[in-house]
Amino acid sequence: MLHPKIENALNAQLAREAAASSNYLAMAVWCDQQSLDGCARFFYRQSDEERMHMMKILHYLIECNAAAEVPGLQKPAAAFPNVQQVFHAALEQEQAVTRSINELVELAQECSDHSTQHFLQWYVGEQREEEATVTKILDRIRLIGDGSMSLYYIDSEVEKINAQVLASETEA
Repeated sequence: MLHPKIENALNAQLAREAAASSNYLAMAVWCDQQSLDGCARFFYRQSDEERMHMMKILHYLIECNAAAEVPGLQKPAAAFPNVQQVFHAALEQEQAVTRSINELVELAQECSDHSTQHFLQWYVGEQREEEATVTKILDRIRLIGDGSMSLYYIDSEVEKINAQVLASETEA
């Protein structure tokens, strides 16, 4: 049986993961509408991944015989001034999720909930990877700059990074 504080915090995290999935889906649609196919594929994959993160928490709550609350969603931002801002928003979102995962780990430690601590370690590693990937993309965007062909090169670089991430996931 989960401590009520843990149960509530996991349900809050479940809602954050659902919101992240929805936000990434909106980012993917925006990129698609800008003909940034590589960026769109990246964000569609991110959306799917965040939903999977949500589902892992949902199933963990059910396994622990705890109440699992399916969250309602707010409409995500759907317009962005440029592709750079899309990736800045993605990084901010990942950093916020990392903070909330760290807070969950601390709460599990306070409650001496070793099972939840163990469960959350996967998320700790996942968040490190997520932030590193988006930071890498932002670094490439800064290197490419704002020239007339910049969107083409940004999209190509994101496609390459996405392929690398997919390859490393299939190896794991």
